[in-house]
Amino acid sequence: MSAERSSDLAIPPGELLAEELEARGMTQGELARRMGRPRQTISGIVTGRKAITAETALQLERALGIAAQLWVGLEGRYRLALAREAAARGA
Repeated sequence: MSAERSSDLAIPPGELLAEELEARGMTQGELARRMGRPRQTISGIVTGRKAITAETALQLERALGIAAQLWVGLEGRYRLALAREAAARGA
C-alpha cells in the first residue's frame, strides 16, 4: 500500500486573509470590529503568529463570506507542513 503523494507547500492562512482584506479595501481593524475580536488577533493571524481556530474560522465566514472550512483546511495544511519541516530538521 503506497502513501498518497501531496505537496508540502502550504499557504499561510494569514497571507490569504491579508490579500482578501486588501482586495476589499478593508483594514485589519475593521475586520476585527466586524468579528468582535481584538485587532491584535487579526494581526497575529496575518503575520502567522496565531492559528485560525474553528471559532475564528466561523467568525471569518460571517464577516467575509468565505467558508469556515476553507480557513480550517488552510490552517491544518499549513501547520502540518511546519511540523514536517521541523521533523525533517530533527527538531
